[in-house]
Amino acid sequence: MIVLGVLGLGGWFFIYNQLLPFSHFFAYTLLGLSPDGHLGGAVQFFVYDAPKVMLLLTLVVFVIGMLRTFFTPERTRKFLAGKRESTGNVLAALLGIVTPFCSCSAIPLFLGFVQAGVPLGVTLSFLIAAPMVNEIALILLYGLLGWKVAALYLFSGLTIAIVCGWVIGKMNMESHIEDWVQEMRNGDPLVFDQKLTWSDRVQVGSEAVVDILGKVWIYVIAGITVGAVIHGYVPENLMASLMGKDSWWSVPAAVLMGIPMYSNAAGTVPVVEALLGKGAALGTVLAFMMSVIALSLPEMVILRKVLKPKLIATYILVVGGGILFTGYFFNLVI
Repeated sequence: MIVLGVLGLGGWFFIYNQLLPFSHFFAYTLLGLSPDGHLGGAVQFFVYDAPKVMLLLTLVVFVIGMLRTFFTPERTRKFLAGKRESTGNVLAALLGIVTPFCSCSAIPLFLGFVQAGVPLGVTLSFLIAAPMVNEIALILLYGLLGWKVAALYLFSGLTIAIVCGWVIGKMNMESHIEDWVQEMRNGDPLVFDQKLTWSDRVQVGSEAVVDILGKVWIYVIAGITVGAVIHGYVPENLMASLMGKDSWWSVPAAVLMGIPMYSNAAGTVPVVEALLGKGAALGTVLAFMMSVIALSLPEMVILRKVLKPKLIATYILVVGGGILFTGYFFNLVI
């Protein structure tokens, strides 16, 4: 198994290093497109980024799938149960990075946290951090845009999750959780037990690759297609004027644009890459990405099943305010 793993990793690196020359050969030699033309740039971007993102996803999801067997949702709930607000907010946000989560699992995770006695603010810190600052987003940002952008995204995302969860927790809004959810606090205690061998963990990693790539590939391809169009056809001065530092309204506009969309981190990163390449400001682009992931309309509809309207509105205002602050802050200092 170790030999197969080493050979597989070696093959992965070999293919990854050939993607850029292959994309140039395919677009400019095989298809005969001009490197200076709009179509040539768009095709080269797509042919390079599509397999690159999928390769990164395959490796990352497999490794993280194995690591996640040590950080199951059940163990996370057990670890956070009984933690006081400030400490719990920090721990919840950090655990959100490595714990399986997507918008479709928001309700069962929320219910599990409530049943385990985790405070509302701590729970929301986890629910904000898990989809927005997940490991796939961070590693894709690192692979496509470098460690500085990935580190900035990590820092800002965790700060938003910790502060927003703490603020909502201090507002004492537990009464705005739906009544049927409140009743679960008096339900049967949760049982936390899971024993896996290394073979089991490898199998979990392999199954995660099939499961997650099967769910996200369409969003990845859609995001790369949008990124390719932006890369090939959108003039740099246009993006700089619309999403640049000098446009004060660009950050709130980017947040409002992101809310109706439904995608995940893997699908938004290629768009972020293209926007930054065309002169968009980093803070504006990060605000757009965060709003797509953390404030999407479909996720709000899902959370409405467990949260009353006032708490939903508070969540949107507090998290949205944190995203706006992040966008303006990075546009100011970078």
